[in-house]
Amino acid sequence: MGLPWAGQAAPQPQPQAKSVDTSSGVPLAPAVLGPRPRLNPKVEPKAATQLKSGVGDLGAPNSLALPTKVEMVRIQQLRPLGLTDVENLAEVNNPNLKAIATQVDQAQSNLRAQLALWYPTLALNSTALPSYVTGQNYSNTAGISSNSRISRNGLDATLQAQYALINPQRVPAVAQARDQYEKAKYQYVVSLRDLRLQAAQAYFELQQSDDSVRIGQESVRASIVSLRDARARFQAGVATKLEVLQAETQLARDQQLLASGLASQSVARRALAALLDLPFNVTPTAKDPTRVLGVWNASLSDSIVAAYSFREELDQAILDISIANSQANFALAAVQPFLKVFTAFGYNQFQGNSGSLTGVTTSGNQYATTFGATVSWSIFDGGAAAAQSRQAKQLAQQNRYQFAQKRDAIRQEVETSFYELQKNNRDIITTSREVISSREALRLARLRFQAGVTTQREVVDSQRDLTQAEVRYSQSITDYNKRLAEISRRTGLNQVVSCAVPALPAVKPAGGSDVPVEPTPLIPACRAASPGAVF
Repeated sequence: MGLPWAGQAAPQPQPQAKSVDTSSGVPLAPAVLGPRPRLNPKVEPKAATQLKSGVGDLGAPNSLALPTKVEMVRIQQLRPLGLTDVENLAEVNNPNLKAIATQVDQAQSNLRAQLALWYPTLALNSTALPSYVTGQNYSNTAGISSNSRISRNGLDATLQAQYALINPQRVPAVAQARDQYEKAKYQYVVSLRDLRLQAAQAYFELQQSDDSVRIGQESVRASIVSLRDARARFQAGVATKLEVLQAETQLARDQQLLASGLASQSVARRALAALLDLPFNVTPTAKDPTRVLGVWNASLSDSIVAAYSFREELDQAILDISIANSQANFALAAVQPFLKVFTAFGYNQFQGNSGSLTGVTTSGNQYATTFGATVSWSIFDGGAAAAQSRQAKQLAQQNRYQFAQKRDAIRQEVETSFYELQKNNRDIITTSREVISSREALRLARLRFQAGVTTQREVVDSQRDLTQAEVRYSQSITDYNKRLAEISRRTGLNQVVSCAVPALPAVKPAGGSDVPVEPTPLIPACRAASPGAVF
């Protein structure tokens, strides 16, 4: 039998299993994925290894870097990023993905260590390299004493080659290491796909927080205009103090909405910076506005079947079964005979006197070649090996049940994403209508208020309805994009038909945006909680 090369494990006989469930006609997973699935590097995605142009200066800091000064963490740059930039930075910089890549290397090193069982070993041993003996020899026999000096040096060495001709644990050990290596590679691919999904969702959250700030600013501007009109009408004697107070209340609500949006924006920016492992003094911003990315073009049935053939988690579950079976074979092999053959070459050299003959120096050398075999067989171990093998077989059965659990969970995830995507699609339709209606209602309410046929309350209510409608519309688009990225990740299908990018004017349209939004001073909480402290 030839020896396996470094990337190949010894063949392991697999038990014959049914390929089809006779009760339902559904093929079994080992027949579809293989009893020991292998990752195909030609069809699996690869992480980027270099930063693209435009973000080349955003490389991750040293893994052990720890800032100790304020200047090191002070934000000095706001960097606009697109979705593709975020994905590229995540693949290159993310430390968790790098850690998982090292786990793949560890598994490969462990496989190479187990493959060494197929090779002979060569050892050099020596107890004198060299050795020196010096001293005196004194004796007294029948009243006659003698005293002689001892001086002797020597050299000996043994070179031994050994090979395990029969080792029942070798094949299952290599098979287990190889399956663990494949499982680690699958885990890297799973982590890479999850990282891309996390990066996309974090970017969508940042876009939504930017929208929240924009909506809050527009609401504050509208409230400032309403308050200004209410005060002017009050001074003219055509409005009541109640209307002014209502306008002030709405302004306070909108300022609170803006403050919440600014806080969410800061949190979303730093969350994305942590995911991308950006330099300490850089904060990312969203370069693209919130918009619908595309339409899912696959049916639910196609999505479920595609997920079953795409998800690496199922291959990992099959490998867990194979690993447990290898552990069972390894445990049972402990009570089988082991046979090793060896050959050794020994050499010894000495020079000096032993003290028996004064003044006489002796020298010599000798060598010997030895051939032999050793046998080791644990005939009875109290049933420990059989019990350990049975435990591993039970673990394999447990992994079969966990495969079924994972299969059902994958289908549920796809169905949830599909139905949520449809819901978010309907939400976009309804909330867009709500925004249009609320905007027109606010315009009419202002006209009625200026004509003196309604009160400030109607304007305030209409403005609040518009603000809430815009928030829901922005959230529905964000949720839709997140579900779209989610179902793409969970099925592996590239069935997203991109939407046409809207052509926006180069000049911002005129409107109420020329009203300045003054920053709200941050009053200490103890003082702000006191009645009348903010007036």
